[in-house]
Amino acid sequence: MKKETKTEENKENKIKKEIVKITKDSNLAQVVYRHPESAEILMDYGLHCVGCMASSYDTIEVGAKVHGLTDEDIAEMINRINEVINFGE
Repeated sequence: MKKETKTEENKENKIKKEIVKITKDSNLAQVVYRHPESAEILMDYGLHCVGCMASSYDTIEVGAKVHGLTDEDIAEMINRINEVINFGE
């Protein structure tokens, strides 16, 4: 019986996992540092500056605008980042 309780408890803990919310105002360097899997998505959108000095003070939006991304592109990119971070998709 205790084994079932532990399994149920583990499932409950996974459900309670805190959802990460990256926004256009998130700092580029912090996002990549905390969530390395986001770097590939950023580079897919042309933000190859994930390791440059500017990324330490630029937000995702500022970096994206410098590289010519539209507001729609930025929203799509952020959605992809959040999906990968939170759901591994």
